[in-house]
Amino acid sequence: MHHIKPMITSQSGKRRCGRGFSPDEIKEAGLDASSARKLGIPVDWKRKSSHEENIEDLKAHMKPAETTKKSKN
Repeated sequence: MHHIKPMITSQSGKRRCGRGFSPDEIKEAGLDASSARKLGIPVDWKRKSSHEENIEDLKAHMKPAETTKKSKN
């Protein structure tokens, strides 16, 4: 799998890559923090914001992991 990084908007309005996803984004994507870390998804505990595009990126990143997980059983 490829590395996934969230997009963050700074106070000046510029967009950049962040350190990790906020706990709220991970929760809205249907994960908890420990399972996100196991999947290699970085978690930034200091972030409080939640961006819809980051949630969609998480969901898209999880779909291939779910299909490979189901096919092993």
